[in-house]
Amino acid sequence: MPTEDSPRPTAKHWQDCADVYDFLDRVRLRPGMWVPGGSLPHLQSLLVGYRAALGVHGVEEPFAFWPEGDFYRWLQEQRGIADSLTWAAEIERNTPAGSTPVEEFFRLLDAYRSESSQDPAPGADPTRFPGIEYMNNTFVTLFWRRGLLTEAELRLEERGFRVAHLAAGEWASEQDMHRDVAAALKFPDYYGHNLNALNDCLGDVACYGPYDDAQEGTGLVLSITDYDRFTAACPRAAQTVLDIVADQARRAAVLQRRFFCLLHSNDPDIRFEPVGATPVLWNSDEWLNANRL
Repeated sequence: MPTEDSPRPTAKHWQDCADVYDFLDRVRLRPGMWVPGGSLPHLQSLLVGYRAALGVHGVEEPFAFWPEGDFYRWLQEQRGIADSLTWAAEIERNTPAGSTPVEEFFRLLDAYRSESSQDPAPGADPTRFPGIEYMNNTFVTLFWRRGLLTEAELRLEERGFRVAHLAAGEWASEQDMHRDVAAALKFPDYYGHNLNALNDCLGDVACYGPYDDAQEGTGLVLSITDYDRFTAACPRAAQTVLDIVADQARRAAVLQRRFFCLLHSNDPDIRFEPVGATPVLWNSDEWLNANRL
């Protein structure tokens, strides 16, 4: 926990987190939410997942928390140990009386950062991952308050995202949706105005760039308002569109591109089926049944 001489951390939004230490400050403020049961191995797994996500998206950032990384080597030097325990196990095993493993971790973290000068220099521009707050758990994020949606759009535009605005309240039919999406994303004239064609053309834009060769910026965001009205008018199409968006967003992420959807609903209790599910498939060399005989 913070010492008397150290400033108490303040919570930051995901878009304002510059690095893993900002993330850890969020954990420090609400350890019960992030670290169930105060388990440091759980925290260690969470940090490894954080680093793996950066790797998937090609984001370079110093990372000291591998099980035998810089933080653990520092801990070994501090305690004069040379065993094979991970830092999480070592801290849990030697937490002093009157403290908890989580409190002890943050005490040691503060000391580590102080001694190894891990804080970014004043005025430095550390590597960030714009938009991660809308891709970390889902590629389709719901909004009820229009003001919050507008704030999100502005933040993303400031970070270089292209935001395509769509008004689903005007969609009385599936064809209305196809018309507006095709216009907003400059789909080619041969666009078929059906869900299969939407999957193909949206995949092209998400994974390879706009049809009109416009400046791409950081990534593409679909911001769709009043989606509950389209859901009421065309429930099957509304669900399928979100599934297509989530699937293409996942494909884009694999290609280290950023694409996701902000979805406004006037209904605060609206629910959708899970989207973006992927099947378990045979590899390309054994795709055909004849190749597995």
